[in-house]
Amino acid sequence: MTEPGPPFGWYGDDFTGATDALASLAERDIRALLFLRIPMAEQLAAAGPLDAIGIAGATRSMAPEAMATELAAAGCFFAEAGVRLLHYKCCSTFDSAPHVGSLGAAARALRPYFANPFLPIIGGQPNLGRYCLFGNLFAAAGSGGQVHRIDRHPTMSVHPVTPMGEADLRRHLAAQGLERIELVDYRSYDGDSATESLAAHFEAAPGAVLFDVARTEDLAVIGQILRRAMEAGPLLAIGPSSVGQALATSWPGARHGTRLPNAEGQRNGPVLALVGSLSPVTRAQVEASSRFERIDIDTASLLSEPAYGLALERDAHARLAAGSDVMLVTDRPSQAPANAESVALATGRLLRDIMAAAAIRRLVVAGGDTSSLAVRSLDIWGLSYRAALVPGAPLCRAHSDDPKLDGLDLVLKGGQMGPTGFFDTVAAL
Repeated sequence: MTEPGPPFGWYGDDFTGATDALASLAERDIRALLFLRIPMAEQLAAAGPLDAIGIAGATRSMAPEAMATELAAAGCFFAEAGVRLLHYKCCSTFDSAPHVGSLGAAARALRPYFANPFLPIIGGQPNLGRYCLFGNLFAAAGSGGQVHRIDRHPTMSVHPVTPMGEADLRRHLAAQGLERIELVDYRSYDGDSATESLAAHFEAAPGAVLFDVARTEDLAVIGQILRRAMEAGPLLAIGPSSVGQALATSWPGARHGTRLPNAEGQRNGPVLALVGSLSPVTRAQVEASSRFERIDIDTASLLSEPAYGLALERDAHARLAAGSDVMLVTDRPSQAPANAESVALATGRLLRDIMAAAAIRRLVVAGGDTSSLAVRSLDIWGLSYRAALVPGAPLCRAHSDDPKLDGLDLVLKGGQMGPTGFFDTVAAL
């Protein structure tokens, strides 16, 4: 008899967010593994029994047409695997636009494979300082920083690709083709009968529904609604890692808390960091680091001069061979470069070439688009959770058929994640 597939699946629209979703499940003793592309049969066999299966993608930086192609293949895979709830994991700041990373395009591509008419959208993630109240999104500026309405956030309101100019997520998503979204505000979660009354309402009137999340406790009510909705048929949900957090509140055997670091199989050697994020939070973390030897990358020269890339590679090799922790930092243009994808691909190739000849114990990549394209350049097929570091940036273990990469420590960090001393903390662990 064929073993049933994992009941929960997630597709991350970038690699950093996909690892946060992995951590949200694994920290609750839910067996989860994140694949870096649709897995082959032998990779699924190597993973062993799973409760949750993820795929890390790069749709956050894609046009709707490219998203449709990518997500059709993913949707087919998850449906054939028997997944009952597929989470389209978007950034917790919901930064997206009609022309790039469209959440409406994602829903249109995936809903044919998960035909339940109920489409829940979870609007906040309190452990990352993300809150949704009366449909409006708020986000902290950096770890533990001041909370701003998203359209007044010092970074996200001026994001170089997808600036957030609208705080009401219903209006923001309507511009991407998700119209007539019903709102459940956070006051609806109070009372002994809240779960039953809300669940019954959505059984009678399914559709796109935005759920406020103002407090961690709100997730328990949402989780019960999701689990009840799954009984009516395979379900698609959109939101940050709080989708998995909500479902975990009613998962048999799941626990709350954070695992301690697992040192089994950890390597010796220096740490290599690649920083491609333009976020002021990440740039402040770079400036605060004293543990790394920094190598600045002129991206224009990297794109146009092959000899320049070779010189960077030799410099990095020499420092790593001497036992130094090394940080590669791309320059920060006055505005987002028009060829941002080319820059990310070029830095990914540089990373691959450096790692081909260097023995390191840990790789850290900062920047959503950078992490997606850079890590895809490496011969790694999956990531499992190893330990908690900071919310949104866990320590992961790489799975690869290449012994040089298999078991490597890997940390993927989005632009807004982590305290000022993030890089030195990661290197010291």
